[in-house]
Amino acid sequence: MVVADSTTMENRVSLGKNVEFLRKLPKANGGRAEHVGLRPDLTSPLAGVTGFGSNPGNLKMFAYVPSSLQQQRALVVVLHGCGQTAAGYDLGAGWSTLAKHFGFALLMPEQQSSNNANGCFNWFNPDDTTRERGEACSIRQMIARMVREHRIDPYAIFVTGLSAGGAMTSVMLATYPEVFAGGAIIAGLPFGAARNVREALYGMHAAPVRSAKMLGDRVRSASNHRGPWPKVSVWHGSADRTVDPGNAGEIVKQWLDVHDLPPAPMSEGIVDGHPRQVWWNPDGETIVESYTITDMAHGTPLGVADNGKRYGADGPFLIEAGISSSYHIAKFFGVTEWSRRAKKPVTESPSAKLIPMVSPISAAPISTAAMPDLARLAVPMSKPEGTKAGSEHKSSPQAKSEGKTEAKRQTQRLPIDVSAVINRALVAAGLKK
Repeated sequence: MVVADSTTMENRVSLGKNVEFLRKLPKANGGRAEHVGLRPDLTSPLAGVTGFGSNPGNLKMFAYVPSSLQQQRALVVVLHGCGQTAAGYDLGAGWSTLAKHFGFALLMPEQQSSNNANGCFNWFNPDDTTRERGEACSIRQMIARMVREHRIDPYAIFVTGLSAGGAMTSVMLATYPEVFAGGAIIAGLPFGAARNVREALYGMHAAPVRSAKMLGDRVRSASNHRGPWPKVSVWHGSADRTVDPGNAGEIVKQWLDVHDLPPAPMSEGIVDGHPRQVWWNPDGETIVESYTITDMAHGTPLGVADNGKRYGADGPFLIEAGISSSYHIAKFFGVTEWSRRAKKPVTESPSAKLIPMVSPISAAPISTAAMPDLARLAVPMSKPEGTKAGSEHKSSPQAKSEGKTEAKRQTQRLPIDVSAVINRALVAAGLKK
């Protein structure tokens, strides 16, 4: 009887905390909270799109495609946080400006208050986080529409998101890993962290520690895919009181296990005043990276990019932190090479493209952007009309061969020739012939 009373009291306290937490979340059902990050004097370049499929998740679709696209037609999918709209988060984080500047297509799904009163993607609901079901399926259908209509290269599709959008990014990477070349999770949670609201709130507050194999198995069991897997960038503020920063470590642990990479970082450094850890594959390509934004609360970090430009504007959950996460994420995806190619021809050797973003002999990261997988660059950008996105490469003998080669790279833990990597770095920097 005493135990029962104690348990009942504990449950009531827990419920009270959860209710109070939900009250603090911005509401998305009308009012100004719908436009977090969007000033009244600004208009959005995003255009609404309909007729993209059965839309089982009842989401809205918005897109922006600049007049000029890179030769490799890339697509970045951006998922907003709770209480935000696609337009609000876009202008706050600066993604449409980046898309115009660097010539890639932008897709921004939007939640509806009829699905979630707080405007959050339902990253914890099995009906929305299972392959070919709910919100995950709706986002997949939007991507298929973009691929068909704009001749997107199926090997150059990426996804990123903040908070609930970050957790939904985890969902998309796990349930449709063959679709994405990479993803970036900001203040999110690992895939499979929750199956209902109660578990979601607990995961956000407590960031329970799980084994790497358990986390990795959740990704592997979400589809029949067996590699190659998307590369992943993880961002989290150290002072986040909405989503415990421990979740960033769990996300990293999950994807290190999926990629069969060691738990200890291969390199550590400081980027724009904030710690960054890096893991790369035997070819020197960065596969997993993690940024800890010192003393930052819950939100997307903003700052001046290393090209001197500012993307986005600060506001609720869009925080000036001296580092432009959107720009760095775009570099990680490999979609910021447009301007460089326009200014001068590419003369570096293919081996130079394999140099990791962080040098193994220095804590300072190399300024050159991570290059996309060379195998993916060889895939023709044009596909037959009506072909389902994400499956194009399966029908191509060339792509099958490339996929097997990449899968072999991912599954074989080959020793890294540090001397060779250093030598390539010196040659690329012009310090050695």
